[in-house]
Amino acid sequence: MRVLDIKLYRDLLRLWAQAFAIALVIGGGVATLIMAVGAARSLDETRIAYYERNRFADVFAIVRRAPKTLADRIAEIPGVAAVETRIAKLALLDVPNLREPATGQFISTPDGGEPTLNRLYLRSGRMPEAGRVDEVVVNDSFAKAHGFAPGSRFSAILNGRKRGLVIVGTALSPEFIYAIGPGDIMPDDRRFAIVWMSEKALANVYDLEDAFSSVNLKLMRNASEREVTQRLDALLDPYGGRASYGRKDQTSHAFLDHELDMLGNMSRTLPPIFLLVAAFLVNLTLSRLVALEREQIGLLKAVGYGKLAIAAHYIKLVLIIAVIGIAAGSAAGTWLGISIANLFGEYFHFPYLIFIKSTDLYLVGAALSIAAAVAGAVRGLREVVTLPAAVAMQPPAPPRFRRILPSFAVVGVLSQRTVMMLRNIARHPLRATFTTLGMALATAILIASLFTGGTMEQLIDVTYFMADRQDATVSFTEKRARDVLYQMARLPGVLAVEPYREVPVRIRNGSVERRVIISGRPRDADLSRIIDVDLRPVVLPESGLAISSMLAQILGVHVGDFVEVDLLEGQRRTVSVPVAALVEDYFGIKGMMDAEALSRLMREAPVLNSVHLAVDAASLDPLYDAIKGMPTVSGMALQRASLANFRRSLALLVTTMGSIYTGLAAIIAFGVIYNSARIALSERARDLASLRVLGFTRGEVLRILFLELAVLTLVAQPPGWAMGYGLAWIMKTNLAGELMRVRLVVEPSIYATASVMVIVAAALSALVVGRRVNRLDLVAVLKTRD
Repeated sequence: MRVLDIKLYRDLLRLWAQAFAIALVIGGGVATLIMAVGAARSLDETRIAYYERNRFADVFAIVRRAPKTLADRIAEIPGVAAVETRIAKLALLDVPNLREPATGQFISTPDGGEPTLNRLYLRSGRMPEAGRVDEVVVNDSFAKAHGFAPGSRFSAILNGRKRGLVIVGTALSPEFIYAIGPGDIMPDDRRFAIVWMSEKALANVYDLEDAFSSVNLKLMRNASEREVTQRLDALLDPYGGRASYGRKDQTSHAFLDHELDMLGNMSRTLPPIFLLVAAFLVNLTLSRLVALEREQIGLLKAVGYGKLAIAAHYIKLVLIIAVIGIAAGSAAGTWLGISIANLFGEYFHFPYLIFIKSTDLYLVGAALSIAAAVAGAVRGLREVVTLPAAVAMQPPAPPRFRRILPSFAVVGVLSQRTVMMLRNIARHPLRATFTTLGMALATAILIASLFTGGTMEQLIDVTYFMADRQDATVSFTEKRARDVLYQMARLPGVLAVEPYREVPVRIRNGSVERRVIISGRPRDADLSRIIDVDLRPVVLPESGLAISSMLAQILGVHVGDFVEVDLLEGQRRTVSVPVAALVEDYFGIKGMMDAEALSRLMREAPVLNSVHLAVDAASLDPLYDAIKGMPTVSGMALQRASLANFRRSLALLVTTMGSIYTGLAAIIAFGVIYNSARIALSERARDLASLRVLGFTRGEVLRILFLELAVLTLVAQPPGWAMGYGLAWIMKTNLAGELMRVRLVVEPSIYATASVMVIVAAALSALVVGRRVNRLDLVAVLKTRD
């Protein structure tokens, strides 16, 4: 081996702990990038493949009853590549060992073949036989929730008649990746099922022979979705058709798209921050580490090594450390990415998972890490290698002393050890500043990782306890007159009833438009309250439209502005409505109106789609039995079940991601603080040994060193809190979407937790460094080279 390579090997053995800590910082940054971006890309690629292989439709429409011969005219619409008509109906289910009412979305399947669009992915069993009214295929998640398998049985109320059904297969569908029942805001696999039945059998049950109630279209590559939906609506309108819509408004796709966008935004927000912070800290640490080699560089120059050879030697040292960190981070990031992708894949019920190992991610992480490491080495070498050998072999000249404290403070107030500590900080202000900045950044990335837990709890509190305070929501298959409220109020255990009316509309301001739901409710609603942007209950205005602040932001409107509203139900027409109020709604983008005002806008008598109920918990069983006996009911949403599903699924995913980021941030924080403490020891070894020779005890020497570390750590916390809040705000902004968003809530406990983690890392580093101080060889440290 060459002499410098032997020295390199020995240096790595001597500096193994510091090299390991630096590699941890690099690995944490690289792992964050590969994990987050890799998981997001994999899930998006899986969705694309699933949609293509199972021919997910592009346009969807519901109609009351239309003849199947209409399909030929629909196929003639320019841009339409494929048409599939079917029967789709909601019905109540009676599931064994489930006391709550469940809902089934019944969908017909072609007799003697598989669907042209939205093809099923069979998990087990077979498709129903033609005409067999008792044979069904159910979605796999519903079957798993109840332990069902082919041969299991349950009942359903189909067209007012209770029928026994037998499961002959379980399946997945690209149309119901994210399956939400009536009145729910979260999927509930126990209480909402997708049920596929033979077309002939379902047509007999609902008297829809040679007719359909739902149609799906596949479009050609360059087709205009807007033109196709307009022509489709014109054909379906005489048959009670509702306004057709594209993929972006299809419930499952919209929620899936939002979740993947959130994951993608998270991958574009935190990983670059982590990687840049890690790069900065590595640069800072290595520059100080190389600067400590001043005397060795002088010796190398004295025996004849040139500047380039010396620079190459130290760059090789940092490259080895960087490569170790990159390798560890790449392996950890790949493993974490696969784990995260599998976690989301199970949540979305993908039939398979395609994990993408993108070469560019590994290259970007490696390039940035190596660039930061080399830049740090060059920065440390720049001043030293230009010195003459004799000068470089000498310790650097002591900094110029300046008095920073008045005499009375030095003598009467501060202890001798404190004054020595403060003098050392004042003599190296740049070094102290960068050390403090490194610790502040460690605190900041911890706060950015931890804040999601408190934010999710605040979202739960506002949604489930401040706004939607009902115990249950009962939805009807068709619009009902307001007198149904009296019928619902007489049900067992019902304490209060509130009507709820939903109307699909397109809301537009200029060229920007969205398809949303306008909900009509009593102005003094108490169960389903409206919360303004300051989280205060508000009373709906007598006229005008209240919209969520997110919708107002998308449309670019404020209170007092007018928006155009295309009514997509009843007498379809376009009206101009003023924006009367802005409200806070964390799920979806909606409009709200006073129920009477909405009736006037629709030019109809007061009607409702659903009712909110306050229920006596002691009377739930008789209430459930009564609901199961009402054929006009399409579903019953339960707030406690929705909250449990939210905590178990979506909140768990977000907090799991936050926990992983927190763990990586903690690794980076420990690596930074440990290196700062070790380098501080190396820089002050001669001073500390001198104090020992002068009579200071080991404990007194340790207290001087630890006091400096403690002061810098504590001083770093306030700027770390400020930077952490800024990073959390960036994350919150990037995570906001049309289907879900959160308020920025950083509880004091988050700041405290982040600071405690940094302080604990500092304490652990101090313990390790303390052992080395106790083992200082005073003679060796105090030797000087002439």
